[in-house]
Amino acid sequence: MSEQGIVSKNNKRRRQLRLFGSGILYIAPALILLIVFMFYPMLKSFYFSFHEVRGGGGTEGFVGLKHYKDLIASADFRQSLKSTFLFVLYVVPGQIIVALFLAVIASEKLKGIGFFRTIFSSTLGVSVAAGATIWLFLFHPSLGGINNVLGFFGFDQIEWLTSSKLALISVAITTIWMQIGINFIILLAGIQNIDEEMYESAKIDGAGYFSRLFKITIPLLSPVLFFVLIIAVIGSFQTFGQIDLLTAGGPINSTNLIVYSIYQQAFSYGHFGFASAQAIVLFVIILIVTIIQFVVGERRVHYQ
Repeated sequence: MSEQGIVSKNNKRRRQLRLFGSGILYIAPALILLIVFMFYPMLKSFYFSFHEVRGGGGTEGFVGLKHYKDLIASADFRQSLKSTFLFVLYVVPGQIIVALFLAVIASEKLKGIGFFRTIFSSTLGVSVAAGATIWLFLFHPSLGGINNVLGFFGFDQIEWLTSSKLALISVAITTIWMQIGINFIILLAGIQNIDEEMYESAKIDGAGYFSRLFKITIPLLSPVLFFVLIIAVIGSFQTFGQIDLLTAGGPINSTNLIVYSIYQQAFSYGHFGFASAQAIVLFVIILIVTIIQFVVGERRVHYQ
């Protein structure tokens, strides 16, 4: 290679290094935040899961897989695992179906539809504490609005939050309502991004409303639906605020999801090592479920 070629190659390498350095500087704040608030706590939890931990965060001794063995033998943990998967099963399809239904309605060019778009997305501005408090009053056995309406039509009062059979469903309803806003906005944006010419061509070919919905809208919306599915599943596994305010894990541990069980074990009972083991198990579960979604679900996604 000539001397000029070597100089040109060195200059190119220097430019690449400068660009790499500039990129690192731009992402450094975000990277530092991720390390401090995500990666370090994850590694610390993994470390704690193999040790006995004092209240101040110090470790007393290495216990190996003891906490994980205790998890497997724990009936309460198995109940938490069952409740968590049931909760995800209730919440994820419910919030996606309701949000998709509202997004399809709101995508129509109707007079005053902007008002309804605002209403449908309004739950995005409601905090978990405020939303849970609203539903706490609605679910009240004697003063709640839902039981008052049922009583008006001659139905008996329902123990929404104190029945072990209904408490989890009640919290799921609350969560679905809370998540409608963000899912509605994402799905509506996806629908509005579909080319109008495709609908016009389908109309000319004689396609009806439902034919256009199921053969154009939903297939072309599949990448957005796939994204919403991913964040909905992860969010459902991490639900905490509603549980704490509505049921505190009861009755009879029927709503004691894994996240709430981690909180109880760590901050109510002081079992930090056991709680850390639960956190690691939850991380592995979410990771496996997410990978399965990518492997199975992405095959059904139609990219334009």
